[in-house]
Amino acid sequence: MASPEQPENTLPQAGSTTGRGRLRRVRFPVLLITLFGVMVVAGGITQLVLPVPILALPVGVGLAIAALTCYRWLCRVVELRPDIPELGRTGRWSQLRRGTLIGLGMFAGLMTLIAVFGGWQGVSWGSVGGFLGAAGLMASVAVTEELLFRGVVFRIMEERAGTVIALVVSGVLFGAMHLINANATLWGASAIALTAGVMLAAAYIATRSLWLPIGLHFAWNFTQAGIFGVTVSGSAVQSEGLLNVTLSGPSALTGGAFGPEASLFALLICMVPTILLLRRAARTGQIRPRAHRAVAQRDRGARPHR
Repeated sequence: MASPEQPENTLPQAGSTTGRGRLRRVRFPVLLITLFGVMVVAGGITQLVLPVPILALPVGVGLAIAALTCYRWLCRVVELRPDIPELGRTGRWSQLRRGTLIGLGMFAGLMTLIAVFGGWQGVSWGSVGGFLGAAGLMASVAVTEELLFRGVVFRIMEERAGTVIALVVSGVLFGAMHLINANATLWGASAIALTAGVMLAAAYIATRSLWLPIGLHFAWNFTQAGIFGVTVSGSAVQSEGLLNVTLSGPSALTGGAFGPEASLFALLICMVPTILLLRRAARTGQIRPRAHRAVAQRDRGARPHR
């Protein structure tokens, strides 16, 4: 018989804890594969309903909410984290709103610069349906990609390799993912890595929250497709927004078949918030060293002074 101090269910609980500990040790591939699958499935569903704007908007928003729910569940079950601070409720709406306004202003500024230098060949009215459909599509895209690349790839890599290496690697992977698009080019993917990949990671580093990068990502893509109706990241799907803008001119100006994100102006525009965000992160101590360096620094700090 078990003694009062040692209940009968002690062994099952220990086995369960051990099993969950083993699961946590493989958290990176588990989260990576699962959320990549979520991104692919969500992308396929939104493409199917995109021609029906009355469905595309609610379906896209619903998929974004489902992806967030899945991420929270995985963090609790696989990583054993009772709290998920990167998706905290405090400041959620203010960061989403700030990111949306910044992203909208940035892409509108990019299109203005292209127009000033003669890159607009023509412009015509699009449709409200395209505008609404793009909102649903880009809500799903922004959430799933941020959860995968900033929530999993960058966050977990940073824990071991430090902020700088995680920033570079996650940016390169984010750019490389866009090479599968129909009109992709090596320069276009490189531009995505240097602009969106680094800027969105900087937004996460500065705030330690996914809400600001989600807002930035959504607004940039939505303004591109839903307002100006131009190609998004070399996609074969022709965007239709409130406007249909046709670009013409050197690829350095317009981005060519890849779209405005491959324009040199996109690099310049994204560089400003990236530098500001990284400076803020450095000032507030959010730039983290590699794990072994952090341990060494902590040990040095713990040594008694002679």
